[in-house]
Amino acid sequence: MQPNFLFIITDQHRADHLGCYGNPIVRTPNIDRIAENGWRSQRFYVSNPVCMPNRATLMTGRMPSVHKVRSNGIALPLQATTFVELLRAGGYTTACSGKIHLQPMTGDVPILGRAVDDRKTPPPELSDAWHTQPGDGPYDQESIVKWRSDPDHDLKLPYYGFEEVHLTMMHADGAHGHYGRWLEQHHPGSSRLVGPEHALPKGGISALQAWRTAVPEELYSTSYIKEQAIGFLQRHAAQESRKPFFLQVSFNDPHHPFTPPGRYWDMYEPSRIPLPAAYRPNVGTPPPPLAHLIAERDEGRANRESWMLQAVSEQDVREAIALTYGSITMIDDAVGEVLRSLEALGLDRNTVVIFTSDHGDYMGDHQLMFKGPIHYDGLIRVPFIWSDPGIEVRGSASDALAGTVDIAATVLARAGLQPFQGMQGQDLMPVMLGKERGRPAVLVEEDNQRSFMGFDRPVRLRTLVTDSWRLSVYRGVQWGELYDLRNDPLELHNLWDDPQAGDMKARLLHLLVQTMEEYADDSPLPTARA
Repeated sequence: MQPNFLFIITDQHRADHLGCYGNPIVRTPNIDRIAENGWRSQRFYVSNPVCMPNRATLMTGRMPSVHKVRSNGIALPLQATTFVELLRAGGYTTACSGKIHLQPMTGDVPILGRAVDDRKTPPPELSDAWHTQPGDGPYDQESIVKWRSDPDHDLKLPYYGFEEVHLTMMHADGAHGHYGRWLEQHHPGSSRLVGPEHALPKGGISALQAWRTAVPEELYSTSYIKEQAIGFLQRHAAQESRKPFFLQVSFNDPHHPFTPPGRYWDMYEPSRIPLPAAYRPNVGTPPPPLAHLIAERDEGRANRESWMLQAVSEQDVREAIALTYGSITMIDDAVGEVLRSLEALGLDRNTVVIFTSDHGDYMGDHQLMFKGPIHYDGLIRVPFIWSDPGIEVRGSASDALAGTVDIAATVLARAGLQPFQGMQGQDLMPVMLGKERGRPAVLVEEDNQRSFMGFDRPVRLRTLVTDSWRLSVYRGVQWGELYDLRNDPLELHNLWDDPQAGDMKARLLHLLVQTMEEYADDSPLPTARA
């Protein structure tokens, strides 16, 4: 019998911000229970540490350089095949409660692609490497501008394979989509609750991008996502003839800005939050981007309202972590209610429960906050938990290398469905069962739209992570990053220019090339035999 899937995903949530990953402070008993009943990956890496590229990898099982969503602001082509579509074609009911983010949300004008001189520009249909065709969109379905300005705007279903969607977009108490309309129905004039201009007194908190929202707990986006998920489970259980389901429960938190509502705002005391061990200065000369960001902070030039990575103070770190823990505990409480509903409806006996995040956050490591193109562990390593009543993996964990690119292949294999041509991930079931060790390395890509951190062009880098090493190569510069993860797990000592590490660097550069070759596109299928 095909199993159901309850797929839970958070936003900007690093692996060590859960009790089951060794955090002694944050309270996550319900997510910890999923781990107690299942398998936990200790070394699970994103394919790109940015929302849209990694979420597109999750949906397609393909690397960003292949599915084309290289950075935020690039929609996943509607022609792209997703594993959710294969599940639907294979007899599954598919639904999502919460964030999807496969199309741009902000409506901002793109940074790349603008004219750079006075030469005549090509027509729109010839402005890119691929012909654009009329009607190949729409790609503004998740645009907050559309949702706010047009009361009739909605998604065109099925949406990337989801036949039922209860959408949330954006972050903090400004989340919108179906949630924004629901909030207005439950609290007319809801715009007077959201944003820093309507916030409650912060009670001494001064952290960057944080305000005490006036939105009550029961009306916050986390509660909406939970309620819609439970509603789906109840409707499914009430059906006489039930197909298996795939339900994605996708929380917008703990992504900044930091606005945990009600009791979750001051649930954790910042003064009791220890600084991360990696907050300390790097050994020797720090990588140029890190030095650049620290100089911006120390010279008062940093834009504290920017969503991009930035160097921050000790106070910023303690307060941001305390507020993040509040958001995570609220999510954990919501997860607990969803799991209890699953059990009360008798659906737990044939439902695989999966938990992960789309990427991490520096959260004070190396004195940085948020996310950006420096691939420290806290940013690129995320939780991944698989609890499955059909296999005996209870309470187990593995250091085998795995990543977001493997999720689609693993779900399809467990559902008894073949992947499509060009899917690049691996089925993790043999790793969970201890039959295979896993791959020798994981690849992390990043292609930024911006020229910043001292770079003279938009930042591009490729990172290779092995059992013992992390290598990062940036476009257009002679320097790079090389860390011995066994002897330097905090990544404080860059060995790129160390003569004693020269042989290892050469071997890793060769492995990086081989790994990039492994991820070259095998799609489309040949049209004829050569």
